[in-house]
Amino acid sequence: MEHKVVVVESPAKAKTINKYLGRGYEVIASYGHVRDLPPKDGSVDPDADFAMLWELDGRGSKQISAIASAVKDADSLILATDPDREGEAISWHILEALKARRVLKGKPVERVTFNAITKDAVAHAMANPREIDQALVDAYLARRALDYLVGFQLSPVLWRKLPGARSAGRVQSVALRLVCDREEEIERFVTREYWSLVASLATAKGEAFEARLAGADGKKITKLDVGTKAEAEAFKAALEAARFTVQSVEAKPAKRHPYPPFTTSTLQMEASRKLGFAPAIAMRLAQKLYEGVEIGGETTGLITYMRTDGVDMAPEAVSAVRRFIGREFAAEYLPGVPRAYSTKAKNAQEAHEAIRPTDIFRVPAAMKAYLSNDEYRLYELIWKRTLASQMESARMERTTVDILAEAGGRKLDLRATGQVVLFDGFLALYQETDEDAEDEEGKRLPAMKAGDAVSKKAIAANQHFTEPPPRFTEATLIKRMEELGIGRPSTYAATLATLRDREYVAIDKKRLVPEDKGRIVTAFLESFFARYVEFGFTADLENDLDRISNAEVDWREVLRDFWKDFKAAIESAKERRTTEVLDGLNDHLGPAIFRDKGDGSNPRACPKCGSGLLSLKLGKLGPFIGCSNYPECRYTRPFSMAGGEDGSAEGTDDNGNRLLGKDPATGLDVTAREGRFGPFIQLGEGEKPKRASLAKGMTLKSLTLEEALALLSLPREVGKDPTSGEPILAGIGKYGPYVQRGKTYANLDAADDVFTVGMNRAIDLIATKEAGGAKRFGRTGGAPAGKVLGAHPDGGDVTLLDGRYGAYVKWGTVNATIPKGANKDELTLEGALGIIAARIEATGGVKPARGKAKAPAKKAAAKKAPAEKAEAKAPAKKAAPKAKKG
Repeated sequence: MEHKVVVVESPAKAKTINKYLGRGYEVIASYGHVRDLPPKDGSVDPDADFAMLWELDGRGSKQISAIASAVKDADSLILATDPDREGEAISWHILEALKARRVLKGKPVERVTFNAITKDAVAHAMANPREIDQALVDAYLARRALDYLVGFQLSPVLWRKLPGARSAGRVQSVALRLVCDREEEIERFVTREYWSLVASLATAKGEAFEARLAGADGKKITKLDVGTKAEAEAFKAALEAARFTVQSVEAKPAKRHPYPPFTTSTLQMEASRKLGFAPAIAMRLAQKLYEGVEIGGETTGLITYMRTDGVDMAPEAVSAVRRFIGREFAAEYLPGVPRAYSTKAKNAQEAHEAIRPTDIFRVPAAMKAYLSNDEYRLYELIWKRTLASQMESARMERTTVDILAEAGGRKLDLRATGQVVLFDGFLALYQETDEDAEDEEGKRLPAMKAGDAVSKKAIAANQHFTEPPPRFTEATLIKRMEELGIGRPSTYAATLATLRDREYVAIDKKRLVPEDKGRIVTAFLESFFARYVEFGFTADLENDLDRISNAEVDWREVLRDFWKDFKAAIESAKERRTTEVLDGLNDHLGPAIFRDKGDGSNPRACPKCGSGLLSLKLGKLGPFIGCSNYPECRYTRPFSMAGGEDGSAEGTDDNGNRLLGKDPATGLDVTAREGRFGPFIQLGEGEKPKRASLAKGMTLKSLTLEEALALLSLPREVGKDPTSGEPILAGIGKYGPYVQRGKTYANLDAADDVFTVGMNRAIDLIATKEAGGAKRFGRTGGAPAGKVLGAHPDGGDVTLLDGRYGAYVKWGTVNATIPKGANKDELTLEGALGIIAARIEATGGVKPARGKAKAPAKKAAAKKAPAEKAEAKAPAKKAAPKAKKG
């Protein structure tokens, strides 16, 4: 019997496929990528026609050794990694690494792909092998080289020119610009007052309805046309005295069509809106559903491959869905012909199916026992969306009634609108949500006809104010990136995670808020690298990568075109003097930093000397605001663009600090400030004003006066020690929240504990500290160091730990910092798995060895790993299917 070695990415996938294939096959997991570009200069060499230096790390070397050992005794090798551009690249890396070790010795190598992990899908793939698609590999190489060149050329410029900046990235920086541009829109927004006139009317039968003022004296009135109270009151008075007659009634039929099955991006958006899942968590759960669960002694994948921007389904899947609808719903819910969909996204490239259940007859209720709660909720969402996509459209009737109000020679036009669902169709099962859309659903209007008189019940004049555009959520940012053709669906989760990890954006009430650091970096890039953060340029580059994957253009040609201009921009930026950089930043950010006070004064006037102008300065510790008369005037203040919760400018004191309000007890100003050691609160001024650090999870942008006063009230007395009578205090110090008795300090775990901790808890913490139970970094309470949260689906424990730079979770060799603002004491296994998944995506798919968590691989092993040049010549090409990811 022939012995064949099959390589897949994950151990869970390997276990399932091994059961399907049975004897004669040995299935091994590569744990993602086995090689990567070393994070140092020279890994991509433009002078050598973009030769790339690949390196096996310790884990990759171990996996390649295991695969090589198996291949030595095998008759052939089958590469069965994921069916996308990244999967193709992993197979190519494995093949190149095995060639370097000379273990193949002429043995046949085949590439197979399957869109679902089911016995039938795997069997079909094994019966239809092909060669590695070099066009897809080339697209991966181009993307990887581009990302490396941008990161390793642009980031050092940022470090030298902008102290405190972390990094820049080809897609990351453009996504950050979108968030910052929206913030600028909010800051520029000028609120406008307007009024609406609503008449409560009734038919002759007493049926009530509402109509709005739509015109006056032959002129149309739009939403913002009534701008003052006086105008509104004049219209109200006229309507109070008017006679109302129905002028016309128009009823129009309308339809709402079902949505296509999920793509990667639409799944991430809806999982965020409906289920509250961050993109990284949604993708991790989808990966688990794709790899499958054990049902009746056999592991079966529940959904098709989850990285795709295709919206079509296989004919047999469409037929199964239609059979299910015919069996479970009335006949009118099944359309006469199957529905076909085409993608509207820019640069859509996948030949894969949409995300759908592998078997629509596996209803969510029947699967619930085999899934975690979050897995079940995501499976139910995918199942419903798939089923609804083949159901009949909903039928509506939209009615418009125009009413004439006559009063004292004036003719006022009112309009009533209503909508009623005549047949719910797919809405019986599924309705998409849009958090930023206005509710357009109307109510049923009573029966009326032209000439009917209607009576007045009440007239209301309501004041309104226009609102700025909303900040992006993760879902709406993904939607905007897809509309612009920026990045790829499979990279969105990692891009957003990187922005958070770099502290370029924060999440406040599910909205993305740019941090000051992110605003500075974006301003610098727009000033000196404008082309490379343009949406059109980034989308065009994505289109070039797609052309490479279709074998339409050589990948090195695309890199040459990019590198010529990019290198010149880098060299130009390096030569920029500090004054030029500051001028660019001041021009870009000045209106937001120095906001008009509305009193006619110069917002940039120095409050200390009066004659100097304030501007942005750069110091060793980062940006700050200083006076142009330095050194004669040494006025400075911290750089901060903190605004209100809605993004509008708030009050500031004479030093430009955010003014939260006045302390009711003393009448002194309470201000939020940025200091050398971080943000803090201050009460009043003087030589030694009272100050307080912010608690964990608080930010200057979202801080309220009530929270600030609570912080200033610290330390508070929890009570008296029952034995000694000494007061037990709770406060926040240099190392975080604590409780204190005499000279004994014990740290608290949760930031809000400082406001709520009681006597029993405080005494227990202090006693533990005095007994020598305090751990490293001052830990004494809550989860102990090394708390095991549970087992990872791919094997090994997931552990919560405290480190010098904060809490983090560990799985094997993966260490992932808990995001800023998250409460580690509330962290669940599901949340930890999402953080780990985001970290793995952000680092290029590096995963640990399977089994129990082990110490990181020794450095010596990494040093011995061979570095290899990418082969210039590729295997024979085949027609390349479109691929989504690179």
